[in-house]
Amino acid sequence: MNKVLFNHRYWRLPFLMFIAVFALMQAACRKEVTEAAPVITSVRNYAASPADTLVNSITTGQWVVLIGHHLKDAVQISFNGVPATVNSIMFSDTSATVLVPAVIPFPSVPAESLNTIQYITKHGSTTFTFGIVAPPPTITGISNENANVGDSIYIYGLNLFFISEMTFAGTPITGYSTAADGTAIGFVLPTLSQSGPVMINTKSGIASTTFNVNDSTTGVLCNFDNINTFSWGTGVDNSSVNFPGNRGSYAVLSNDILPAGDGNWWNWQRSINSNDVQWIPTDSLNVPVDQYAIKFEISVPAAWTGTSIYVLKGNSFDYMARYEPWQGADGAASAFTTKGWHTVTIPLSTFRTNEGKGAAAASLTTLLGSSAKGSVNIQTKNFSASPSASGLKAAIDNIRVVKIK
Repeated sequence: MNKVLFNHRYWRLPFLMFIAVFALMQAACRKEVTEAAPVITSVRNYAASPADTLVNSITTGQWVVLIGHHLKDAVQISFNGVPATVNSIMFSDTSATVLVPAVIPFPSVPAESLNTIQYITKHGSTTFTFGIVAPPPTITGISNENANVGDSIYIYGLNLFFISEMTFAGTPITGYSTAADGTAIGFVLPTLSQSGPVMINTKSGIASTTFNVNDSTTGVLCNFDNINTFSWGTGVDNSSVNFPGNRGSYAVLSNDILPAGDGNWWNWQRSINSNDVQWIPTDSLNVPVDQYAIKFEISVPAAWTGTSIYVLKGNSFDYMARYEPWQGADGAASAFTTKGWHTVTIPLSTFRTNEGKGAAAASLTTLLGSSAKGSVNIQTKNFSASPSASGLKAAIDNIRVVKIK
């Protein structure tokens, strides 16, 4: 009986060893498959069905889904040699959802990198040839919309390269320099004969502003000269010594270092308060809030940190928009100056409750009232729990509300 049991046990041993070896081989195969280099087979548009279809080309700032194999563990994805932000939550072994970089410097991309998607994982890399095209240009800002002849002007935006034509208030601009990544154009302002939009024509399309530049009348609520609705709060000056580059009169905001929480905007030189003015036509109250913006030119010659400038409609503090250019996106403060006059654009969609940090107004009627009429008030406060890092001395001119979309 013992012999039988002995033989039975040792007869099972080779079989168990075979099973163990087979399992190790399977694990090795699985590991080999998992650690293979990535492969891209196609690109899809990232949108709800039926728009999630295969595409023949992509452009900057577009969400796409890369289809293939072994796409997990991505460490870098580049489009035309420009790395995209990698979010591992949006990856699987067979797909990767990624945002094409918003800025690709097409003119300076090496020929071998054009129309390529490079995909790198911990286990290898692949380069997929695919059409990546420059979209039409966009204009996001203009350094000074009401500048003087000879001033340096900068236009900011995206895809501002391959330019064939550019005009500023209808005047052709032929001498200019462009940022290599297509985000800015700089030139010296020539003599202008009229107001008008900014237009940029490129190989990929045309960009034009909805609003006019060199415009002293459209939407102007107060310019302290021929349209002067100023009521009280501070002084008005026209000195080109104190604030060089001015165009006529302007108001001056001024305060020393402010104590923590100091919001005494009614003190001398702490506010600009107008009489009642028509912010927008009443027949425009039904358009989306973000289609209008309040604008003004500002000059801040000395370093400014800590004092906040905010804008109100009327005497209600229900909604306000804060202008704090010294406040970085990461919350860190750094000294700000304008080096001349600078145009400030504050979309009406940024007017919010809770001292400018709460909810936006649901409509223009909610924000401006049914008549869209009331004073425009530009005031100052130290919102922080510490004294402001500096004082403030700023000139403000050409307060206006214009359509930006």
